[in-house]
Amino acid sequence: MNRRFTAIIYWEEDVYVAECPEVGTASQGDSIEEALANLKEATELYLEEFPLPKTSPRLLTTFEVLSA
Repeated sequence: MNRRFTAIIYWEEDVYVAECPEVGTASQGDSIEEALANLKEATELYLEEFPLPKTSPRLLTTFEVLSA
């Protein structure tokens, strides 16, 4: 069964970091594509050991806060 997850990707020092907030997995790569591929592999390996219960789809949005 295929499941859809969220990837948050950002530049940190000298690599792209990719995180999956639903599962808590993370990986990195020299490019966005490599970081995403590594995250997919890490998440697949994680789910083999720790399957998630079936959940409803999540809504991803952004919001702003005031900062000093």
